[in-house]
Amino acid sequence: MNPYLKQYQWSNIFAMIHNLGLDPKICTADFHHHLVVITGATSGIGYAAARKYASHGADLLLINRNEQKSEEVCDALRKEFQTNCTYLLADFSRLSDVHAAAKRLAALDGKIDVLIHNAGLYLTKKTRTEDNLEAVFQTNYLSTFILNYSLLEKLKAQTSGRILFVNSEAYRFAVAGLHLDDLSWNRHPYSGLKSYGAAKLAQLLSMIKLTELYQGTGITVNAMHPGNIKTNSGQNNGWLYKKLKSILVDRSARPMDVAAEALYYLGASPNWSIFPASSLTSPRWRNLPRRHWTEVRQKPYGKSAWI
Repeated sequence: MNPYLKQYQWSNIFAMIHNLGLDPKICTADFHHHLVVITGATSGIGYAAARKYASHGADLLLINRNEQKSEEVCDALRKEFQTNCTYLLADFSRLSDVHAAAKRLAALDGKIDVLIHNAGLYLTKKTRTEDNLEAVFQTNYLSTFILNYSLLEKLKAQTSGRILFVNSEAYRFAVAGLHLDDLSWNRHPYSGLKSYGAAKLAQLLSMIKLTELYQGTGITVNAMHPGNIKTNSGQNNGWLYKKLKSILVDRSARPMDVAAEALYYLGASPNWSIFPASSLTSPRWRNLPRRHWTEVRQKPYGKSAWI
């Protein structure tokens, strides 16, 4: 029996639909020479966010899996915006790459002003990585956990900093919660929506734990739902998925600049403030079934990957 079913309400669905059409708040302040780290920035929302930050003078450190595309993106941003841009190579489907990138970030001499977790994927068929883990969970959640865990002490030593997750209202598709004893979907039927929802839900729950760990510091942690944005997400799937996406999703999708504006506001606006971890009943949390975050707060730190 689904322990969370009674906590879902039609108002949650109406709120999700309403949120899809909201416009982001706008920040016009410059961000000269603040270091912004973005994962998955050669295309889609990550690339749009990189352009937005570069246009306001930020220094960029991009974490991508493709060297040629990374070179092309950095070259273009340097020429157009005269910004400092460099990159690290890491394929988040390989844990060794994620750990290597995390060590290099932790060893940086300078301050990380904004860390944007954007890299992700959506797969309609269950796929295992070379680490023998389910690919969506590893890429969308576990990689972000490794980066955050590795940077914990570095960021705590800073006077300020912001961690941003590109999350999704699709966390609602994890209607049965997280199967912590079956994260590879061996005993439960797999679907693209359920696996994606589970990874995004795990990300939200880890955000709650991170906020607790950073209490009393200058580090804030936020997640944003970009809305229905037209990207190339899901291109690894079959022709039927891509056809349906082009008809049912992409026709009403909004440009990537909308998501970039939201990410810039959350990362750079001097007017933005975070609700403390004790404010889990505030409107931004109300639609996350209470049992999810109650359970995560009761789990010992470091023994359950913060979920």
